[in-house]
Amino acid sequence: MPGTERGPVDERDRLAERFEEQRGQLRAVAYRMLGSHSEAEDAVQEAWLRLARIDPAQLDNLPAWLRVVVTRICLDMLRSRSARYEDLRDQLPDDSVPADARAVPGGAARRSTDPEEEALLADSVSRALLVVLDTLDPAERVAFVLHDMFAVPFAQIAPIVERTPAATKKLASRARQKVQGTPTVPAALLARQRRVVSAFLEAARAGDLAGVLGVLAPDVVSRADAAARPPGTPAVVRGARAVAEGTVLFAARSRLAELALVNGTVGLIVAPGGRLWLALTFTVEGDKITEYTVIAAPEHLSQLSLAVLS
Repeated sequence: MPGTERGPVDERDRLAERFEEQRGQLRAVAYRMLGSHSEAEDAVQEAWLRLARIDPAQLDNLPAWLRVVVTRICLDMLRSRSARYEDLRDQLPDDSVPADARAVPGGAARRSTDPEEEALLADSVSRALLVVLDTLDPAERVAFVLHDMFAVPFAQIAPIVERTPAATKKLASRARQKVQGTPTVPAALLARQRRVVSAFLEAARAGDLAGVLGVLAPDVVSRADAAARPPGTPAVVRGARAVAEGTVLFAARSRLAELALVNGTVGLIVAPGGRLWLALTFTVEGDKITEYTVIAAPEHLSQLSLAVLS
């Protein structure tokens, strides 16, 4: 009734409404922290449970409080992750890729996430960035994500990572260097590699045999390590026609590939759900690919230097 004081239930409903207003932003922060939609949702839900246990009157700035809480939850989750790289590979869904898409160019039969989920993931943040973020230590990741992606001042990040603002700034700087990487070739050559590899990827995605042939040297060689080959297929394929035909067979799978800086040059990564699954390295001479290698063995992937291709 008019003039009646709002009771506890009304206040709790209002608090829920205010939380829902922040949910999208909180999910965005958590997703970049954790690289997993489900884990991000868990972190946001945990933040709501913590909010429900306190007196709203104690909160001067609800959005800031929620961001800090979600970040600390994510930091705890990052620090407590015990699964190693091999275990993460086994967590990919088993039934989400059509039969004609269970391999990459020159690679083995694999599975990925639902196409709509992949599209949403790509729109949200690049798979390459998620893969590189996963190489950062938890404090680096928190500092980089909050400062570089959400413009949070270092003074506000410092208490979360238990560092001084100056040390937190160094964390973000170190993370930024890892994310950006260092090309091992001159800028002009890197740009040429990018054009050629991009053309290769676009043709592969379209199943365009002529397009793939157009960027392959006549004597091109494709190689795939044992973990990247379907049973019974050769480790090495030679000649433009044979390599191109093997590439276009897996057009549907190529949509999961993304340009990245691999060992300082332009390459491709395949990372369903943001988890590194395969990497392709290329040798480009002139405007032609003379060799590419598909890498899938965990011990080989772990040795790669990966960065986002700006």
